[in-house]
Amino acid sequence: MQKRRTFLMASAAPALAAVGANEEVTLALIGGRNQGCGVALHSIQQGAVIKTLCDLDPAVLEKTGGIIAQAQRRKPEREKDFRRVLDDKSIDAVIIATPDHWHARQTILACQAGKDVYVEKPLSQTIHEGHMMRDAARKHNRIVQVGTQRRSMEHFRSAVEYVASGKLGKICEIRTWVQQLRPNIGRPADGSPPPGVNYDAWLGPAPQRPFNPNRFHYNWRFFWDYGNAELGNQGVHILDVALWAIQKLRGRDHCLPRRISSMGGTYWLDDAKEVPDTQIVNYSYDNLLLSFELRSFLPGVGGTAYNTSFYGTEGSLVATLAGWEVYSPKGELVTSAKASGGSHERNFLECVKSRRQPNADVEIGRLSTTLCHLGNISCRLGREVYFNPRTETFGEDWTANRWLTKSYRETYTLPKV
Repeated sequence: MQKRRTFLMASAAPALAAVGANEEVTLALIGGRNQGCGVALHSIQQGAVIKTLCDLDPAVLEKTGGIIAQAQRRKPEREKDFRRVLDDKSIDAVIIATPDHWHARQTILACQAGKDVYVEKPLSQTIHEGHMMRDAARKHNRIVQVGTQRRSMEHFRSAVEYVASGKLGKICEIRTWVQQLRPNIGRPADGSPPPGVNYDAWLGPAPQRPFNPNRFHYNWRFFWDYGNAELGNQGVHILDVALWAIQKLRGRDHCLPRRISSMGGTYWLDDAKEVPDTQIVNYSYDNLLLSFELRSFLPGVGGTAYNTSFYGTEGSLVATLAGWEVYSPKGELVTSAKASGGSHERNFLECVKSRRQPNADVEIGRLSTTLCHLGNISCRLGREVYFNPRTETFGEDWTANRWLTKSYRETYTLPKV
C-alpha cells in the first residue's frame, strides 16, 4: 500500500482522492468485539486490509486478532491506545465500534488526523455531539459512514422509492417497531475489571463509577452513561428507513418532527437495566405521524423483528429484512420484492477512493440518531416536548434544552472543531 499522499488545499475545496481506484485501503479497527469484528471481516471481503486492531481488553485483542489474521492471512498489529492508531500515517481510515459514549471524541480526533471513518450506529450520545461530528467531517474533508446498513440494501432503497412515487397515495402514518426477547442481566456486585484492562480509559468521557460486569462488554448499552437505549441501539435502523422516505417526500431540511411524545419503562424484567424494555414514541409532523414501538419480551413471528411500515390513502407498504410487500386498502397483496444485497462496507471503501459521499453520510446518520435522542429525551422527562427543526433546540424549554448536551470528565472533553 502506498502511503497516503497529502495535498495542500483550502478547507472549502473538495477533498482529493488519497487512495487510487485500484489501491488497497488500509484500515484500523477500534473496538474489536461483536459488530466491530463483523465490519472488519466484511471490509476484508471487499478488499481492504486491517493493519491494526485496537482494544483495551487483551482477551479481545487475542480473539479478534486471530479471527482477522485468519481472514486476511496476515496478523494485525495490536494496540490499546487509539491515539497511536491515529498517528499512523499509513492508515487510511478507521472503523469505530466502541461504546456510544466514545463515538464523538474518537470520530472528531480521527477526522482531525486525516482519517476517514466508519462509525457504528447510533452516531452520538447527544444532538450537540452529532453537530460536532458532522462539522469535523466537513471541515477536514473526511468520508464518514454511519453503520445504518439498510441504506446500502437495494430492496430498502426500492421500498423508499415506491413510497415516494405516490403509488400509496398521501402518506399519513409511518410505523416502526422492534420485537425481541432480552435476557435477564441480573444485579451482580461491583468487582474488578478483567486482567490488563484500563477501566478508567474505558470509562473515558463517562462518569467515574466502580467496575461492574453489567456496565462492561455488551451490557453497557443498557445504561444511560454509555448508550442510547434500545431506541438508539436497534430502533435507529428502522427509524432511518422511515426518515429516508420522509426526506424523499419532504426534503432533508424538513425531515425532523416538531412534537415528540414518549412513554416507557423497564416493565419486563427486574434486573439492573436502566433503559426501557417497553417504549412507544410518537413523532408529530405536519399531516404525518411517525411512531416507534419497542417490546423486549416478545419476539416476532419467526424471531426478532425490526420493521418499518408506511400507510397511505391508496395502500400500505411493509419493509423488513426479508423484503417488502404492498397491500391495497382492502388488504390484498398488490406487489412485493425480496431482499436484495448491498454492502455498506463496500460503499464506504469505494467512497474512500472516490471521495463521494457514502450512502449513510454523517449528516444522514446524524438526523436518524437525532430522532432517537428526541424520543429518549421525552421519555426521560416523562412528558411531551416541542422541537424546532430549524434551530434544533426546544425553544424556551430550558429543562429539555439541557439534554442537548452532556457533561464530560475533565480529561475527556470534546475536541474543538
